[in-house]
Order: sequence, then structure tokens, then C-alpha cells
Amino acid sequence: MNGVAQKRILIVEDDESITLGLEMNLRAEGYDTVVAIDGEAGLTRASEEAFDLVILDVMMPKMNGFEVLRALREKNKTVPIVMLSARGAELDKVMGLELGAEDYITKPFGLAELLARVKAVLRRDGLLRQTVSRVVRAGELEIKADAREVWRARVLVDLTATEFDVLWCLVEAANLPLTREEILSRVWGEGHHGTLRTIDNFMLQLRNKLERDPTEPLHLLTVRGVGYRFRT
Repeated sequence: MNGVAQKRILIVEDDESITLGLEMNLRAEGYDTVVAIDGEAGLTRASEEAFDLVILDVMMPKMNGFEVLRALREKNKTVPIVMLSARGAELDKVMGLELGAEDYITKPFGLAELLARVKAVLRRDGLLRQTVSRVVRAGELEIKADAREVWRARVLVDLTATEFDVLWCLVEAANLPLTREEILSRVWGEGHHGTLRTIDNFMLQLRNKLERDPTEPLHLLTVRGVGYRFRT
């Protein structure tokens, strides 16, 4: 089963033909699959049960995929999410990524591509969770990599999974600046759908949450002509 037999994937999709195809192919790869046929059911299952990944359609009854994604991240659910949508507009892709999705696939898609994306997301998430176990302290900030938590002045800060990934990407650079493209590639992988503006928006959100004065940041610094760096 290629070592993935115990990986559990929630499919939130209202199109029965797509659901059946995903279930059949994911199970053939050794994954355990669960299906929810609308947004509300998907949110309930993802909130109450443990999954290794969620495949989430955008256009669904009761709640759309963006609403489900936002609700999960507000509940501090860090499960990786791959969005599916017939809408290929760049704005939709950027919105999904900024809300905290790990990847965004436009319909119609090839099953080989989807399976490759699923494996890549699971691999990145596994590496983040199991290879890092250290605490970084910088001023009022305490960043716990293994728990994926950030504390400011001993108060837990509510970060989305992707906000944490962007922050940790900069922390790992050890005071060296990264370009926006480097951050996009490290956080979302090659073939990402984000734009340089995506990184600017994440930095704004992180400064608002982590800096005492977001207009005069002490740690999340802009390096003019290059990009950003984290100063310890």
C-alpha cells in the first residue's frame, strides 16, 4: 500500500460522478476515504473527526467551499486542504490560498495530476510535522514548530495553517531575506497558483497578529528590492 494505507481523506463534493471517481482512485492508492455531499456536512465531519487531508469543492449547496475553508481555519483546524473548482479565475485561486488552502485544482482535471498533488501535499505536511521539534524565541514571540503554535507575550496567537507555514519559512531562513517567489515555492511547492501579492497579504496579516506596532515591525521585515526576512 506504499505506506499510505492509514492516510484518511475527506472528500467534500456534491457531484456523484466526480466523487465516485475520486473514491475509486484514492482507495486504489491505499487511502481511506470518507464522503460528504454538501458544505455543511463537510464542515461537521472535518470539525469532529481526524483526517490527514480534505479535498473540498468550491461550488456546493448549503455552504460553498470558501465558507467551509474559512470556518475550519477559524476553528484552528490545520488539516491540509486541496480545493476543487470549475472556476479557474486567478482571483478564486488566490482567495483559496489566502484562506489557508494548500493547493487549488481546476476542473476538469486528470486523476493522475490530482493524485500527484495529494501525495505532494501529504508529504509536505508530514515533513513539517515530524522533522521539526524546536522552539524559536524572538522578543515577545515564542514559536513552537512541533506544535505549530505562536505565542506573543505568553498569549496564544490564532494563526491559520498557511500563515504559520509562511512564518516558519522565514524563520528557517535564519535572518536571511527571501524573495516573494522563494516564499511561494517553499510554502506551496512548484506549480503554485499564488501571486506575489499573495505574499504581501500574508505578511500584512502576520504583522497585524504578531507585531506590537505593525507599521514599525521588529521581526517581519521588508528587504527593499528583495522581499522579506524574519529578524530574531
